[in-house]
Amino acid sequence: MTTYLNFIDGQFVKGSAQPFANHFPTTGEVIGEVSAAGRAEVDAAVGAARAALKGPWGRMPVAERVALLRKLADGINARFDEFLAAEIRDTGKPRAIASHIDIPRGAANFNVFADQILTASTETFEMATPDGGGALNYALRSPRGVIGVVCPWNLPLLLMTWKVAPALACGNTVVVKPSEETPATATLLGEVMNAVGIPPGVYNVVHGLGPDAAGEFLTSHPGVDGITFTGETRTGEAIMRAAARGVRPVSLELGGKNAGIVFDDADLDAALEGIGRACFANTGQVCLGTERVYVQRGIFDRFAEGLAEKARGYRFGDPFDPATTMGTVISAEHRDKVLSYYTKARDAGATILAGGGVPEMQGYENGYWVEPTVWTGLPEDSAVVREEIFGPCTHLTPFDSEDEVTALANDTPYGLATSIWTTNLGRAHRTAKAVDVGISWINSWFLRDLRTAFGGSKASGIGREGGVHSLEFYTELRNVCVKL
Repeated sequence: MTTYLNFIDGQFVKGSAQPFANHFPTTGEVIGEVSAAGRAEVDAAVGAARAALKGPWGRMPVAERVALLRKLADGINARFDEFLAAEIRDTGKPRAIASHIDIPRGAANFNVFADQILTASTETFEMATPDGGGALNYALRSPRGVIGVVCPWNLPLLLMTWKVAPALACGNTVVVKPSEETPATATLLGEVMNAVGIPPGVYNVVHGLGPDAAGEFLTSHPGVDGITFTGETRTGEAIMRAAARGVRPVSLELGGKNAGIVFDDADLDAALEGIGRACFANTGQVCLGTERVYVQRGIFDRFAEGLAEKARGYRFGDPFDPATTMGTVISAEHRDKVLSYYTKARDAGATILAGGGVPEMQGYENGYWVEPTVWTGLPEDSAVVREEIFGPCTHLTPFDSEDEVTALANDTPYGLATSIWTTNLGRAHRTAKAVDVGISWINSWFLRDLRTAFGGSKASGIGREGGVHSLEFYTELRNVCVKL
């Protein structure tokens, strides 16, 4: 049993709100208790962050700040096994995934944004003046201030440091509210912050739920200067309403119902491998995942058979076993949500090519298991095709023409990502431009250069992060005009 405390002003602090249990998704057993922050602890965290802006952190030269960010990356890697175990116990995801994606990328984010802030430039303009003397305009970047960071549970360390790293690189301070499902790595990072010499108050963590709890207390706090959030669209809307008071900016990466598009000239093996990962990786709990796949009619049957075989090929089991390739979903509540869509698909008359239920798990019967599932045969207006499920499942639909599939892919309130599979160069570029999303992959999926813009359109979010685009959110740009 582990107790997860809040981390405020460099100290681990017990919360004044009702504590709650932390579960191991693989078995359903309680493995810890989370000390929830009340309004007093959130106030203290925001106050500590505000004070740190005026203290040594606010006066620290960029080169020193960058050196500390690199020490943070080294500090995470030095305790790699601890972070890995914490992430697996929180999420139930297999070691094979967490050890290659979650922890390495969580550490790498600090190095990436250390590089970014060192090479960032602004702008300079000369202008004429009526007296002929001229003027020089130049821009300065200043930290936005105290940033509220509200994190999801699917990639807890990776997506938290994706926000904390650029915020700190730009000289801000942060108050992090991790998901109540995954408190461990955000808490553990507090120990690393202290160990490498990050000043108290720069990084703070408050645990708790959302409405009328730590999440709401943080996002509505007048001492917070900006809010960044990854999660479902409904929560993003609530955060936008809270941020409107005081006119605070938001960066929101929200839900999706992403479409994969497979043309009949695609490399079939590559498409099956890529789409298979897009549908089932991390038990389908990836915002960039693919829950709709449109396959050109000439190869539809072969592709459907191949994807169903992929779905049936995963190995369930102990997430600490390197041979395990499929873990649980995050919670009993989320399992029930995913299975409710499995029921809806069955009731609507879907053809189930693979999965559709719960695997038999001897010794792990109380874990939050669902089968990777492939359906066909449902209309485009069905709930299974239109609503985000966030599980290891996808629906296949045949199409005939380029225009038809573009219209199908865009027929959604969301607009986060797509992957397009074709060997026709012109078709690839046309389709990538035509699909209304923030990220279009051609003959790949989840291939990320961290310098590029990341975010969604429509109900999938507001703003872009990554590279210089993160600097636009985490800094204020000030113009200085000097008359010569």
